[in-house]
Amino acid sequence: MSEGISPANTVFVLLSFEGPDIYSMVGGLGVRMTELSRALAHCGFDAHLFFVGDPTKPGYEVGEHGHWHLHRWGQWLSASYPEGVYHGEEDKMADYESSLPPHLIDEIIRPAVQRGRTCIVLAEEWHTASTVVALHHNLHVAGMRERCIIYWNANNTYGFWRIPWNALSNASILTTVSRYMKHKMWSYGLNPLVIPNGIPARLLHPPAPDRVAALRGLFEAEAEATGIAPGPLIAKVGRFDTDKRWMMAIDALHVLHASPYGSVHRPRMIVRGGTEPHRVDVMGRAAMHGLRWAEVTVNDPTPDRIMTALSRHLDADILELRFFVPEDFLHTIYAAADAVFANSGHEPFGLVGLEVMASGGIAFTGCTGEDYAQSFHNAVVVDSEDAREMAVYVIDLMTHTEEKQRIRRNAQETAKMFTWDEVLKALCRKLEFSAQVGGVAFQPCGRPALGGACDAGPLAI
Repeated sequence: MSEGISPANTVFVLLSFEGPDIYSMVGGLGVRMTELSRALAHCGFDAHLFFVGDPTKPGYEVGEHGHWHLHRWGQWLSASYPEGVYHGEEDKMADYESSLPPHLIDEIIRPAVQRGRTCIVLAEEWHTASTVVALHHNLHVAGMRERCIIYWNANNTYGFWRIPWNALSNASILTTVSRYMKHKMWSYGLNPLVIPNGIPARLLHPPAPDRVAALRGLFEAEAEATGIAPGPLIAKVGRFDTDKRWMMAIDALHVLHASPYGSVHRPRMIVRGGTEPHRVDVMGRAAMHGLRWAEVTVNDPTPDRIMTALSRHLDADILELRFFVPEDFLHTIYAAADAVFANSGHEPFGLVGLEVMASGGIAFTGCTGEDYAQSFHNAVVVDSEDAREMAVYVIDLMTHTEEKQRIRRNAQETAKMFTWDEVLKALCRKLEFSAQVGGVAFQPCGRPALGGACDAGPLAI
């Protein structure tokens, strides 16, 4: 029988291409790895995150009272590929696979084992699959495989065709983030454990009411000045990818404008995407519908500067934020919006939807991996690909204020169940199960106290 996992007997090693640097933060994976590793460190575990980081930053940094270890790997390659973490990804993958396993064994795993500690490796996505296989082999050669638990996690189906599944299944225990993804992996003959994503508990603190009111007030005042009733205010945040169903969102805005409701109320949309080629198609769709699109730019974005920039484009129907949006203002948008379109057609978990709910916003989700969403209870679940479905639901919420407020309250209550504190409790139980099955023995230090203190505050690195 394995003893419980404790900061005194366990070291975590997290492997991912993405991480906390802007250079490395492309989507949900970067957010997940940053917050998961920080939450582990805040609980007292030594957590080592190896990621392809910004070449201009230190190769190694420590935070969270010496427990959060950031290792920026392959910086010599990143300097040659300055456009982001996936620029030159083939060269970076080859370097990651060849150079990282021996370093992990010599610098982290062997010293930990010599101190009587067990190492838990949490690797993410297809870029790390071959590295996990190599690490498994090297650990066997070094005689330390039985002192390690290795999990490999699928956040999405990207790159599945490149994964050596037989070797990876032999080298690690497979996990994923939702029942939807578990079913996707069944089609490959795989049966992963499900460990959900999480959010930092700091997001449960709603944005400042005066800031939310000020953002709404911008659009309400402009609408009233033109003799049109304000609202609804809609938001959408995500990569410009066809899976995110941007076209459906733009079509829904058009339906709202063309409806009898839209003839006396002016719908607006605030969007934040990326630089993906699909952006051009989305802008073209908006133009086809006669919707005015404005690019909002801000240098050194602070809330006041962002508000000033927005105020210059109130004649637009769609305001695109073309800058890195600070976390606090992003969640102000979620709280101020009457609906946040997180309506993906393929969404393994739906981290944005959960963040919206934590902010007290109303998420319009798809019907895939968002296990937390219950339609018209804590969110709005969109079943079809017909934009009119979203438009009808928006109008319904706008005309039923009490219903809208009830969904907002329920959303925040649901989000409390998906903080990293709660997810870590589930993770540790799954790891203890895996330890028993695999014959890995933790030193008897007892179960960790994974309470509310495990949540970290704003990024300090």
